[in-house]
Amino acid sequence: MKHPDDDNELFNRLEAEMGADSKGDVVDLDKARSARTESADGAPDASPDSAPDRSADSKLTESADPSERESDDSGPTLVDRPEPTRSGPGLIDRIRDSKRLDIIPVWMKSSAEFKDAMGWLAGHVWHTIAFHAVRVPFLYVPKLIWRSPSGLVNALGRVGRWAVDAEGEPLRAEARRENSELYLKLSRQRDRRVRLRMLLTILGGLSALVVGLFLVFGADLTTQVIAAAFTVLTLGWLGAPADAPLATRAVIKTEVQKLTSDIVVKAMASIGIGQITSAVAKGQDGIRFVAPITREGPGWRADIDLPLGVTVADVADRRARLASGLRRPLGCVWPDADPNEHEGRLILWVGDRDLSKTGTVKWALANVRKHDIFKRVPFGIDPRGRAQSVPMIQHNILVGSLPGQGKTASVRVLACGAALDPSVELWLHENKGTGDLDSLECVSHRFVSGIDDDSIRYAADSLKLLREEVMRRAAAIKKLPRDLCPDKRVTRAIADKRSLKLWPLVGVFDECQNLFAHPKYGKQAGDDAEFIIKLGRALGVILVLATQRPDKDSLPTGISGNVSIRFALKVAGQVENDMILGTSAYKNGVRATSFRPEIDAGNGYLAGATALPVVVRTAYLDDPATNAIAQRAHALRKAEGTLSGHALGEDTDSTSGPSYDLLADVAAVVPPSEKRVWNERIAARLAELRPEVYGGWKGENVTSALKPHGIKTTGVAGTTDDGERTTRRGIVRDDLTKKIAERDENRGAA
Repeated sequence: MKHPDDDNELFNRLEAEMGADSKGDVVDLDKARSARTESADGAPDASPDSAPDRSADSKLTESADPSERESDDSGPTLVDRPEPTRSGPGLIDRIRDSKRLDIIPVWMKSSAEFKDAMGWLAGHVWHTIAFHAVRVPFLYVPKLIWRSPSGLVNALGRVGRWAVDAEGEPLRAEARRENSELYLKLSRQRDRRVRLRMLLTILGGLSALVVGLFLVFGADLTTQVIAAAFTVLTLGWLGAPADAPLATRAVIKTEVQKLTSDIVVKAMASIGIGQITSAVAKGQDGIRFVAPITREGPGWRADIDLPLGVTVADVADRRARLASGLRRPLGCVWPDADPNEHEGRLILWVGDRDLSKTGTVKWALANVRKHDIFKRVPFGIDPRGRAQSVPMIQHNILVGSLPGQGKTASVRVLACGAALDPSVELWLHENKGTGDLDSLECVSHRFVSGIDDDSIRYAADSLKLLREEVMRRAAAIKKLPRDLCPDKRVTRAIADKRSLKLWPLVGVFDECQNLFAHPKYGKQAGDDAEFIIKLGRALGVILVLATQRPDKDSLPTGISGNVSIRFALKVAGQVENDMILGTSAYKNGVRATSFRPEIDAGNGYLAGATALPVVVRTAYLDDPATNAIAQRAHALRKAEGTLSGHALGEDTDSTSGPSYDLLADVAAVVPPSEKRVWNERIAARLAELRPEVYGGWKGENVTSALKPHGIKTTGVAGTTDDGERTTRRGIVRDDLTKKIAERDENRGAA
């Protein structure tokens, strides 16, 4: 490379020396430069052609006007040197910057992946053994017995052909036709062989006869049975046809085509990127492989440098075409970027099977007794089978998708991870009313499940209380000494000091669109949530929001624009995609629209938890598994004395008006003689008892108010005021008294 300063100086000096009289002259700078070089070496060129150049170069030795040089900037900038120069890092630097491959495979260094691999291997071996063990007495042995006569005939035939040297007959027949002398030699050789083999056959037959007579007349019964079984099974084995093996396969291996560079190049050329297509048309590859194609997990990995100007997002945008070019299902092809390299470095991973066919992903904490929320919460696996987790402390999480794609199941995993830390205070709001989070009610400080106005009001009140809690925590953090809280944020040590009341607080709002779009409570709830998201993360207050309708009305932009971790399952379009995953996510190739409805349920893009967005198949917890986790979490909280609020049967609705005891009030208006009572009658009696609290209540209000306490409504037969017999929704008084007794017992234990 030429140095720009040298050539600029040369050009300016020439311009200064030539002046106005030589404006029409053209100076060959290459010749002038070469002349200058030769003059410096003391060997000027004597040819006439170089004279003007030497004179021009000699003018350069004279001083030119500096102002004239500096003022003339109209000339071209030359950047190349005539002689090569050494540039770039040295040998040691290049070696130091090179990437070292792992000595031990990644799956062996990860305890979870190693256990999973060993568990699969043990299961595979056990399946094979059990498969054949079941078939030995009922299939394999009868088959051997059936084939034993054929085996006897085959054995005698083989011995006979060996004794008479039948295998050499084709060669002797050919020699008889072609070479009589060779035929005579082969005949004499055959005679010698036959004499020896016949002798051995006779001796072997006599030995077999002696052994057989001994087994029949001289051996005990056990030896006879063993010998007979061995003989029959051996003859059965010899009698097996070549096209009918004895044992069937315990596992049928699915053959997957090996990924090769030729396959990748052809597939990349077919996706419609001009730089690659034109390069392939000229006989080039269009892409460069920076490492050998290797196995990684249950698939193949190719590290590729894309052409200049082509990014990974361009390829991800054409994932369906790439899958077609590779002749693999869409769920097997995953182009990703390398966060440690440039934007044109593509990691193409092609799985052996579709991610949607991976099956149910077992949650890593399903059988764990306790978890620390200050550590990442296991969330699922990526297409390569690697475990993916989510940090919750100092983060807020947004989950969105179309209905039925696994949104609530993803929220349940996060809620269970928080529940396994007994220091966490859980506020659960399930504003769908289907009871998806009911199992965790026993560990919740605040809990509601419903879509009615009272449930929405309860959730809105929770956000108001959380806002007040954030402000209280901010003041408390400010007062802490620097040695205890140097970064002004909640840590594990601070959370463990119960006297500070700064333990982690996780608020879950499932189907939050029903809250934020509510005509009465929605606007204030959105403002409160935005305030909490912006300020609460460093103070230990975490919001987990889930929605199936991400738009500006049901998900305010102040919320969607400030959450730090986002998880998008299947969504309808670009607007919904960017509302959840962030602005320009769709443009950058992070497209949750590419997931297939129902087929890819549970698969989504996780952004914010890793350096780059990654596809994750979430772990799944059904209701029994969630209930088992909740019971362990309840036992932990009970042992450490951290049960509070709703989990103890206490009324936590401190923003709804005067304090009251709902269960006690219901018991007061339902006498012991009334075993079953309609909810509408309870509402009327409560309104008479406390009009300032229960005024305007109807039967539905009683249903919603009693549900968080575990009192379910049922059909109750009764008589109306008009004397008509009918059945309406009501409660059983024994259920009410039972819940009151349990609550009082828990309070006493606390």
